Amino acid sequence: MHTLHSFFIAALAAIAAPLSLAQESAKGSLAVSVTSPRAEQFARTVVATGSVYAWQEAVIGSEVGGYRVAAVNVDVGDKVRKGQELVRLAGEMLTAEVASKKAAKAQADAQLITASSNLRRAESILASGAVSDSEHERLRAEFLAAQARVEAAQSDLEASQLKLQYTRVVAPDDGVITARTVVVGQIAQAGGEMLRILRQNRVEWRAEVPEGRMREVKIGQAARITTADGTQLVGKVRSVAPTVQSGTRTGLVYVDLPKSDNVRPGMFARGEIEISQSASATLPLASVIVRDGYSYVFVVNEKQGVERRRIETGTVRNGRVEVVSGLQLTDRVVERGAGFLKDGDRIRVVETEEPGSTSAARTPSAEDHT
Repeated sequence: MHTLHSFFIAALAAIAAPLSLAQESAKGSLAVSVTSPRAEQFARTVVATGSVYAWQEAVIGSEVGGYRVAAVNVDVGDKVRKGQELVRLAGEMLTAEVASKKAAKAQADAQLITASSNLRRAESILASGAVSDSEHERLRAEFLAAQARVEAAQSDLEASQLKLQYTRVVAPDDGVITARTVVVGQIAQAGGEMLRILRQNRVEWRAEVPEGRMREVKIGQAARITTADGTQLVGKVRSVAPTVQSGTRTGLVYVDLPKSDNVRPGMFARGEIEISQSASATLPLASVIVRDGYSYVFVVNEKQGVERRRIETGTVRNGRVEVVSGLQLTDRVVERGAGFLKDGDRIRVVETEEPGSTSAARTPSAEDHT
């Protein structure tokens, strides 16, 4: 009886052993999602940093000096139009000067009329011998002098009118006022700075590109920049500096930026200049594991196990990383859950991303280990 009982216990243990091993194997596998490299056009870029500058900042000052500032019509931040009056100088003295010059011009005109009349009468009787040659020459000289006095008076009048016109300091172009140093009541100095204007409200990004990459940057290439506050803009390379700064071993690349109220001169920005596009294999960022300074992925084999494989990566964009070498487009790669694996682990595939589609796999949880 004891022998029969022992036989039944041994038989039950033999039946339960394979089931127990299967349960342990299932329990040890990790539920993961699988993807394959996707072939797509991938941009190659040059990464750079730099600051935002004004495209052109015009310094505005008065062309006449010695007159009191009567009014300042703008302040910092105001948008202005070409020809708009920004500052007005007191012009009473110049108005009086213009009136005086007009009177001098009228007097010169009268003298010219008299000299012209005398010369005509002399010439009309010159042939009869009633007027000597010397007298004729004197009258002609007076006529020419009168003409010169008229031209001088006209020039003085125009100069005074220009001075009066310059009492209105106007905007040379459309733009935004960026600085103001003038105040009402001060005496303006000819050529002294009163205001600064950001011409056409245009700004540019001056990217500092390593000297080894300068030859790859060309005029017209697109540049995507991001400012410190997260504002993203797409600009275009306008110019490439012909020299390299010896201190930093970088060259300046001038990138025109679209108008934006969130981007101001002086802001720091980082960005990428797109130098070319080519077909490349890409993977989701979640598939790539970085260990000891190298990039790895876990490739699924036919036995539902994973093999760790080292790859070489390139540019990262829109949540995907370029795979330069180490994978074939037909390889199946672990996406979600790769961070929990090691070489040789068994897995359980719960979701698979088809090439060219977007994976909706969830992130492995603690329940996936059970």
